[in-house]
Amino acid sequence: MLNNIALNQILFLDIETVPQAPAFNQLPEDIRELWAKKAKNLSNQIDETPENIYNRAGIYAEFGQVVCISFAMFHDGVLRVKSFYDENELVVLQQFAELLNSLKANTLLCAHNGKEFDFPYLSRRMLIQGIALPNLLDNAGKKPWEINHLDTLELWKFGDYKSYTSLTLLAAVFGIPSPKDDIDGSMVGHVYWQEHDLERIRVYCQKDVITLTQLIRKFKGMPLLEENKITYV
Repeated sequence: MLNNIALNQILFLDIETVPQAPAFNQLPEDIRELWAKKAKNLSNQIDETPENIYNRAGIYAEFGQVVCISFAMFHDGVLRVKSFYDENELVVLQQFAELLNSLKANTLLCAHNGKEFDFPYLSRRMLIQGIALPNLLDNAGKKPWEINHLDTLELWKFGDYKSYTSLTLLAAVFGIPSPKDDIDGSMVGHVYWQEHDLERIRVYCQKDVITLTQLIRKFKGMPLLEENKITYV
């Protein structure tokens, strides 16, 4: 599987997002009203309100923001891992856009559920922040085979669209060390707004990226990468 793709051709990435405000009542009035309308479509229990499901806002680009982007690439058999993270989303996105613009045109962007989440989320937030889309994210007018996006969830489905399989489950199935040994995605907003621990989020995000690279290696029939072959830059 993926025999025609070299590991050093792939930029592996993962993003962490949070709601734009610590709480629903701290949103600007117009955004608060728009979230209330959105929340009506999200509620699946009678006691759910816009306030008590506001923790979900971070997964929607219109109501959330990117606080960390972790990424990795192989160089001479060594995986180099790095993160852009900051309380100012503009800084994070500008740094990542500059990185993407510096890469070769044939570079593949790889994420788990990237086509449904990471890639469109980054694109939407960059446009909101006034950043020109790098070619690797700009898929407008492109044919499917011209879009250099690799999605491990899509690969695992093998054309079956009935269900979602988490990165954590695939890690367990393939014997990859779990990236969820501290926090999980549902806790990121709390860690950011209440604990103010962006460094903890960075560590968590980087673990997901490393797990993603290990999964691709398994898809290619390769052994897991040893710890001494991972470097942080």
